[in-house]
Amino acid sequence: MTEKEIMLSDSLEDYLETILALETTNKVARVKDIADKMGVLRGSVTGALKNLGEKGLINYKPYSFITLTREGRVIASEVTRRHEEIKNFLQNVLQINEESADANACRMEHAMDRAAIDRLVEFIEYIHHCPRTGRDWIDAFVNFYSTNKHDKTKCSKCMQQCYDRYFDADKKA
Repeated sequence: MTEKEIMLSDSLEDYLETILALETTNKVARVKDIADKMGVLRGSVTGALKNLGEKGLINYKPYSFITLTREGRVIASEVTRRHEEIKNFLQNVLQINEESADANACRMEHAMDRAAIDRLVEFIEYIHHCPRTGRDWIDAFVNFYSTNKHDKTKCSKCMQQCYDRYFDADKKA
């Protein structure tokens, strides 16, 4: 089954994301660690873990370590990827501080429907990979935002950089 075939609440996605983060640093997750990281009570964690275990997304037995199954890892990795892409966009392009970017990314990934969030993530990835955009394009926006002015005399230089980058990428392909 894939993420689209398994219906997960926002909360369960957050649990998978948290378990993945704990596995990355500690090799396993424990109820106490999950509760601490998520700021919830241990009893809440236990209920969610039972649910995730029934769905085959985690290996869970009371009083034991928790690990993701192969399927759970795939879903957790995708949830984490979307979260990080949105957070990085908010922080590095829109210049929102890290804490706020992280909190907003979490709310956005859950408030938007899957098609919209996937399209947003694709757009963010496009910005970073398209030869017509790139770091200087993002830096130009950051400068525009921070100065609250648009210097039209820089447009021709920017256009030339875009043109050069586009044809340089075309030559390498």
